Amino acid sequence: MAADLGEGDVGILNYAYALEQLEAAFYTQVIETPYEGITDEETALLTDIRDHEVEHRDFLKGALADGAIPALEVDFSAVDFTDRASVLGTAMVFEDLGVSAYNGAGKLIEDVAYLAEAGRIVSVEARHAAAIRDLLNPNSVSFAGDDIVDENGLDVVNDPATVLKAADPFITTEVTAMSLV
Repeated sequence: MAADLGEGDVGILNYAYALEQLEAAFYTQVIETPYEGITDEETALLTDIRDHEVEHRDFLKGALADGAIPALEVDFSAVDFTDRASVLGTAMVFEDLGVSAYNGAGKLIEDVAYLAEAGRIVSVEARHAAAIRDLLNPNSVSFAGDDIVDENGLDVVNDPATVLKAADPFITTEVTAMSLV
């Protein structure tokens, strides 16, 4: 099974939809099989993040209607869901990747209404990224570390090809973005 994202704004929305599917599936698994020693605070935070990712996924699917790609098959076999470091490390990768994906796709969006909604979603994704980084390294500056914020105080930007390559190990469905520049 393969999914081509399409072109133009539909392609960008499908791109975001694919990433939100991945994140929603991941956090759903995290909540269904909590890691050893998970605290009530961590459970509450990760549940909120899961709920946001599900809402983002469903919003994008609704916006795409018949233009939506099919549900993606995911593979989290590289994640040890019993281990806090494995779960939160993967969460950090997904959240940082998601923020960089929205940042990189913004310039490709033609409809300003879609751009406004993408801006609202990326701001939530950035909050998730900061919260996950704080869980991993409490009371530090890693929430906006040098690996994600450049010398101008700006977040990392990645193009669709880079993001899809990074997400590929976790997605079984072949996802192509032939028309996204």
